[in-house]
Amino acid sequence: MTRTLFRDARVFDGWSEDLRDGADVLVEDGVIREISDSPIAIRDDIDVVDCAGRTLMPGLIDAHVHVYAGSVNLPSVTHWPRTYTAHFGARFLESCIDSGFTTVRDVGGGDVGIANALRDGFIKGPRFFYGGRIVSQTGGHGDMRLGHADLHDDGFCGCACYTDVFAIIADGVDAVRWAAREELRRGASHIKIMASGGMASPTDPLECSQYSDEEIRAAVDEATRVNKYVAAHCHPTIAIRRCVELGVRSIEHASMIDDETAAFVAEAGAFTVPTMAVIFTLLEEGARLGLPQVSIDKLNMLSGHMLAGLETMKRNNVKMGFGTDLLGELHSHQTDEFALRARVLPAIDILRSACSVNAELLQQEGKLGCIREGALADILVVDGDPLKDVTVLGGAGRNLAAIMSAGKFHKRTI
Repeated sequence: MTRTLFRDARVFDGWSEDLRDGADVLVEDGVIREISDSPIAIRDDIDVVDCAGRTLMPGLIDAHVHVYAGSVNLPSVTHWPRTYTAHFGARFLESCIDSGFTTVRDVGGGDVGIANALRDGFIKGPRFFYGGRIVSQTGGHGDMRLGHADLHDDGFCGCACYTDVFAIIADGVDAVRWAAREELRRGASHIKIMASGGMASPTDPLECSQYSDEEIRAAVDEATRVNKYVAAHCHPTIAIRRCVELGVRSIEHASMIDDETAAFVAEAGAFTVPTMAVIFTLLEEGARLGLPQVSIDKLNMLSGHMLAGLETMKRNNVKMGFGTDLLGELHSHQTDEFALRARVLPAIDILRSACSVNAELLQQEGKLGCIREGALADILVVDGDPLKDVTVLGGAGRNLAAIMSAGKFHKRTI
């Protein structure tokens, strides 16, 4: 049995505003066994980590990543060899855990192959929840063909479904059902659909809804019958509201949300996962990295809504998750999300989003995103107090004295 004792820590439990000073936390075989305000007895088989008053907190959760998105020019990635894409994904995942993200949710592309490589220790990285390929309509946000492409270009044959590394193009209720069932068969924790236009795709207007009500209901039905859920890419308010009305649980981006829609989302108990880092880094770096002009134009339209959307969701008590959505080499900016959100949100809300709220979203409440007895031992030891200054979690993990995942140290400097 492996035992680790974190001594004299200031504990942030993933939710409470007050830190628990001078606590001991005992980990046994990957699980938090005991939290005590009095010193826990030290035995010969216990590895003692003296936190010396540092902050101990749950490992971070990023609920919106794309591990195979090796370039900001996503249409080009669909033509890359899968072996190359897999190597990019491995590097992406190692960067995530180096930065303190001990859990990520891939909402487009990540699959059973890279999940099994993590499970078997072939690559280093966080806990991995994946939805497999996104389900998209023809001409939707998952359709990466350029407008001049012919039906038969890129392998399209005119049949019900087409797949690439990111998406299944599925039109009609039966095709959507098949696509959802196929990803669930391959171990998906959720089904992701495209319900509005998006920035990276070349032909779909950003402000328009996608999929019919019947098609969205079909995806929701397939997911919920196996105790899973649907996440939907949505920028405009019309797409957000109709998806929640139709049973979608997780609204990705929610960039153009207004007060009326936010109140409706909150009342329904649905989640939103805003993604600041991708927008602000692409504004600075997108053109240099080859982002197409059509995407730059959409980016400029979105950028004015992002921070205001956070304030709107906060004001209406929406369950707001934490995601980054970074593409290509920009994944090194993952921890910038903390400073961007801190422009308009208090630290405690940002920390809850990246810990307990995301854990609830992933259906892992009480297991992940918290420091409590019986929870899985995904733990960070931080130089600094993130409740006073959440940006100490920035800098790609430079202020993390220890990173523990499943009871094993990924990083330890104390």
